[in-house]
Amino acid sequence: MPNVTILDSVVRFLDRQHGLYINGQWQTSQAESRLAVYNPADGKQISCTADANAADVELAVTSAHQAFTAGVWAQRLPAERERILLRFADLVEQHAEELAQLETLEQGKSINISRAFEVGCTLNWMRYTAGLTTKIVGQTLDVSIPMPPGAKYQVYTRKEPISVVAGIVPWNFPLLIGMWKVMPALAAGCSIVIKPSETTPLTLLRIAELASEAGVPPGVFNVVTGKGALCGKALTEHPLIAKVSFTGSTPVGKGIARAAADRLTRVTLELGGKNPAIVLKDADLQQVIEGLMAGSFLNQGRSAPPAHVSISKHRFTIDWSPVLSRQ
Repeated sequence: MPNVTILDSVVRFLDRQHGLYINGQWQTSQAESRLAVYNPADGKQISCTADANAADVELAVTSAHQAFTAGVWAQRLPAERERILLRFADLVEQHAEELAQLETLEQGKSINISRAFEVGCTLNWMRYTAGLTTKIVGQTLDVSIPMPPGAKYQVYTRKEPISVVAGIVPWNFPLLIGMWKVMPALAAGCSIVIKPSETTPLTLLRIAELASEAGVPPGVFNVVTGKGALCGKALTEHPLIAKVSFTGSTPVGKGIARAAADRLTRVTLELGGKNPAIVLKDADLQQVIEGLMAGSFLNQGRSAPPAHVSISKHRFTIDWSPVLSRQ
């Protein structure tokens, strides 16, 4: 970011010896190893985080479960949760530039994408889901089976939080995809343990602090950092996890699904998404190229839109060279 002045708060945050955010406070990992965080733009180390092991995950999940059973969040009035989550969004907006700079430094995307897309869309999502907190309702239904004459019955549904959620976040949109998982869980009254990618953990660690500042009770929002093979596996296979939300590769997602099947754990998997480009015979090739290039280079090419294949309907051949040469 040659034309951006790095905030003092960002420098101080990078200089920390980051631990794990568990039960509303920083915890030292029980593992001795550390994970370096690098700036992809120049390959230089900018910070380091804990490399959590199974014992760390146990502490995080247990803390989340204790917070849930104590009812410090799940049993609060929905309107109270909504007010706290809206305050949370306000704090994120107040620290928007700090979060955008952290995102760019650890992930490599342009600062404008971090500001407008990552932080901007995150704020929209946070306020939208905060508003859902007071709108999670059941239904009263007519009884649809034969009843004795004069009998009066009522059938209703009631929606309740499911307990502890595990969220596994990829490296390409750590803040936005992380909050896609965090906010619905908090809106529903659940506790959550989130594991960011070991290469891009910083924004979610900072977000956890802001959640506590907003009034989210200790134990409700926890962040563990570490490698997927150990930390992520221990988290998704923990018996107290009631729901797993994973965004990442198809092979890892299959492993999570197999483990979840043994315990009938709820899962949401977004795996290996890639978009083809479907080009019709009468297409404006200039617009096609511009669209493909925009999709390919958005977020430094680290997203689903970059097309690996171009599909030409009616099997016609496209000569891309004249258009590409003009670009």
